[in-house]
Amino acid sequence: MIVRTPKRLHLGIIDPIGTFGRRFGSIGVALEDGYEVKITPSDSLRIEANDEDKEVIKNVIEVMNSKFGTGFEYHIEVRKSIPRHVGLGSVTQLSLAVGSAVAKLSHLSIGEEDIAKALGRAKESGAGLYVFKYGGLVIDGGVKEDIPPLIVRHTLPPDWGFILVMPNVKRGLSEREEEEIMKDKFGDEKAAKEISHRILLQLLPALIEKNIKEFGKALSEIQALVGRHFSAFQGGEFRDDIAIIVNFLKEKTYGAGQSSWGPTVYGLIRISEYEPIKASIQEFLEDHGIKARVELGIPRNTGAEIVGENLFLERLIKSVGGSK
Repeated sequence: MIVRTPKRLHLGIIDPIGTFGRRFGSIGVALEDGYEVKITPSDSLRIEANDEDKEVIKNVIEVMNSKFGTGFEYHIEVRKSIPRHVGLGSVTQLSLAVGSAVAKLSHLSIGEEDIAKALGRAKESGAGLYVFKYGGLVIDGGVKEDIPPLIVRHTLPPDWGFILVMPNVKRGLSEREEEEIMKDKFGDEKAAKEISHRILLQLLPALIEKNIKEFGKALSEIQALVGRHFSAFQGGEFRDDIAIIVNFLKEKTYGAGQSSWGPTVYGLIRISEYEPIKASIQEFLEDHGIKARVELGIPRNTGAEIVGENLFLERLIKSVGGSK
C-alpha cells in the first residue's frame, strides 16, 4: 500500500484566547509533494526512514495497536518526506499517512478524525487533518472539547500557486515547545475579531470570485493580525529572522506570510508568474546574504491518496490488453 499526502501551509490561528468558548480556529492550504510512504505487511516491524520520521512512525504503530489492536508486523518505507519543523505540517501528515494505512491493512472502518484523535493530532489546529482528508483551503471552527470541526473547505483556482522560501535559519518550534505555549490562553481579542471579519467578508468571497488580488490582500492583512497573537513568542508580527523576506514577498506577490512557526514564508502568485518572481527573490536573497531554498507550491485540491501498489501493475496489464 502506498500513501501520498499533501504538505500544508498554515495561514493562521484565529482566536487563541477563546473569546466565544472555542480556542484557536485555523486556516490551512494543501500543497502537492508531501509524504510518499509504502506500507506492507511483514513478519516484524521494519522502518526505512530518517531518525526523526522513524520515531514518529514507531509512536504511531504503538498507539494504533494500543487503541485498535493493529499489531506491529509492518514494513514501512518513507520514499519522500516533508522537512521537519519548517512550517509545512510534516508530523501530522506522516502520522495520518501511517495510521490510515495501518487501519486499512487491518480492515478497520475508522475515519481520519478518529485516527487523529487517537494519535493526539489536531488538538489545537485542524488544518493538517483536513488538508490530509480533503485538500484545498480548509478552516476549522476551533477547539471546545474535541477535535475542531471543519466549517469551510474550498478548492483553489488551478492557475493560483504559492512561491515558497525556506531560509537556512533556525527551525520552527518542536511539538513539545508548541504545547508549552498553547496550554495557556494568550493573544489579542481585537485581532481575533478582525481576523474573523476578514475571513468571512474578504478572504472567502474573493476565493469564490477567484479574485487573486483581493484574496492576497486579505491574506496579508490576516497574517499581520495573526502575528499580534504570537508576537511575544517570535519577536514581532513575523519571526525577526525572516520578517525581511515576508516584507519583500508582500511587494512582489499578491499576498504573503509565514507558515506556522516558520521558517517557511510564502507569497501568493499565478503559477505562470513563478519564474520571473523567483529570479527577483533569488537576487534579493543574494544581495542580503541570505541562503534559502525557493520553490513553487502547487495547491492540491484533493486529500491524501491511498492505493494498493499492485493497482499500478493491474492498470498497466489492462491497458496493454485493451490495446490489442
